[in-house]
Amino acid sequence: MNTEDMSVNPAVQQMAEKAKRDDVETVWDRYEQQQPQCGFGELGICCRNCLQGPCRINPFGEPSHGICGISADGIVARNFLRFSAGGAATHADHAFETVEMLSKTAEGSVPYEIADPAKLKAVAAKLGVPTRGKSVKRLAADVAKVAFEDFAPGKETMRWLTANAPEERVNVWREAGILPKDPDLEIRRVMHQTSMGVDADYTNMVLAAMKMGLVDAYSGLQLGCDVQDIVFGTPKPVKTQANLGVLDEDKVNIIVHGHVPFLSEKIVEWARKLEGEAKKAGAKGIKIAGMCCTGNEVLMRKGIPSAGNFLAQEFAIITGAVDLMVVDVQCVMPSLAQVASCYHTKLVTTHEIGKIPGAEHMPFNAETADEDAQRIVRMGIEAYKKRNLSRVEIPDIRQEMWGGFSVEAIEEIFGCLNSDKSENPLKPLVDAITSGQITGVAAVLGCNNTRFKHDSMITRIAERLLQENILVLTGGCAAHSLGNTGMMCPEGTEKYAGESLRKVLEAAGQAAGLGAAVPPVLHIGSCVDNSRVGALLTNLAAAANLDIKDLPVAASAPELAHEKSVAIGNWCVALGVFTHIGMAPFVGGGREVTRMLTSEMEKLVGGKYYVEPDPDKAADTIIAHIKAKRSALGI
Repeated sequence: MNTEDMSVNPAVQQMAEKAKRDDVETVWDRYEQQQPQCGFGELGICCRNCLQGPCRINPFGEPSHGICGISADGIVARNFLRFSAGGAATHADHAFETVEMLSKTAEGSVPYEIADPAKLKAVAAKLGVPTRGKSVKRLAADVAKVAFEDFAPGKETMRWLTANAPEERVNVWREAGILPKDPDLEIRRVMHQTSMGVDADYTNMVLAAMKMGLVDAYSGLQLGCDVQDIVFGTPKPVKTQANLGVLDEDKVNIIVHGHVPFLSEKIVEWARKLEGEAKKAGAKGIKIAGMCCTGNEVLMRKGIPSAGNFLAQEFAIITGAVDLMVVDVQCVMPSLAQVASCYHTKLVTTHEIGKIPGAEHMPFNAETADEDAQRIVRMGIEAYKKRNLSRVEIPDIRQEMWGGFSVEAIEEIFGCLNSDKSENPLKPLVDAITSGQITGVAAVLGCNNTRFKHDSMITRIAERLLQENILVLTGGCAAHSLGNTGMMCPEGTEKYAGESLRKVLEAAGQAAGLGAAVPPVLHIGSCVDNSRVGALLTNLAAAANLDIKDLPVAASAPELAHEKSVAIGNWCVALGVFTHIGMAPFVGGGREVTRMLTSEMEKLVGGKYYVEPDPDKAADTIIAHIKAKRSALGI
């Protein structure tokens, strides 16, 4: 494949050329080797759920049913539901680990502190946990106890859901029969429901997939995001840099990669403390750079630069300048071990469920976090001594990027435009939307996928939305994509934002004392932090006295790839949001399932899926939807 056809990122293009010279296989080589991909799999009409199969349905004739008698729509819905449950399980498991860490922090048995007592009190108040007279650690223990109870049976639904979702939405979900009880029960039930000889009703399974979206959102995203804010601090605007050019040929380069920030926070801390050892080894210091969502976490709170997203992870190693890549879980390519073996790079896995053949495994334990982080940083220093300078080529490509736009930060910034400081902090944003200065709000989120030219869909859709004065939120891998383009810094406001949006962002930046315009694309964090989208829409709806489904808003995952994207998408649909995706999640072989997801769900919950792989057509439709919502409101 021509390198210019792989990615719109010139740094990735440059490293793809180097990979060819170095004879290193990359993700795009493997993608080409897989062509043509299985048509039955793409349509979702193959089944391996029992040992009579695998069965496949012929979309043009016979066989029209599996051996057990299940229809094409039944197979498609069953696969879609299991896929959604897989996504929900990843975030719920991540969140459960954060709760365990919060509980241990409250006990004092791990080397972490409560960095944001104000967020702790705010979360406790939402949950109905009494705060008066309690120490920070006692309150943290009480909040952790409520979180643990959300994973236990015996209640109508999770308290994290009722504390954060609008009451109107909760009533809609209850009426639709998709209000989840607890994550462990619901995920377990899906595995039972989708086994051979249980559920064959595609309607029932699509609704169960929507329930998985709510499990993902409130037992995964919201819970994990809240706890990480409590322990590490709620993000505030921070300036950093993005792209592969952030690596430093004179320093020990360590990349943190994955999704859970407990180890990466400690690595950042100990990298600063061990600078002297790096200098003794001949380096000028230690450079920490982030990859994927762990990268987003340390970017939002520590200003750590972003090296790239999912499809850039191999190319960071191919620079020849990465001395150590340390990974935890989710979106970590097993190929990293093979790529690292071609260079001096040390690859270290740290999580018990995330081991890779060829990598060195160093278990991370919360109780020994400081010792573990020191050992890992020192491994990077030792690897630096073996660096082959003749194989180092760092693209001289980097871009200023701002992060740290939590909901609290967004409200504080726009609240500065209030003449009366007692007014709702989102009133200026609501007023700007009502007046038409801001057409609406869109969240451009999600992964990268080799089916698309890397970053092309994400960047083009965001560019088009900004031209139409639509404020864009972003997180996950999409944040790295948009950061590389310059859309996430004040200069991007001048270059990309429509005239009226630009004026609002300039005024907000000046009023908030940022020293520049607010960027037109607001970085909300990692994929767990996608809960901030729901929280902001909930608060906007309350400030405007509307239901979320009536707001001029939309969501888009242009290059979705992971099971998590589908679970998050199901939540967005259930939230009442028009949700664009760049490809169908293997449901095309089920005509009725497709119709239900792209049409009927709107009648039940207010949101629906829209599938379009062409970025300009997708942008046109998103813009038309937002304008139609404005028209319906008479604004």
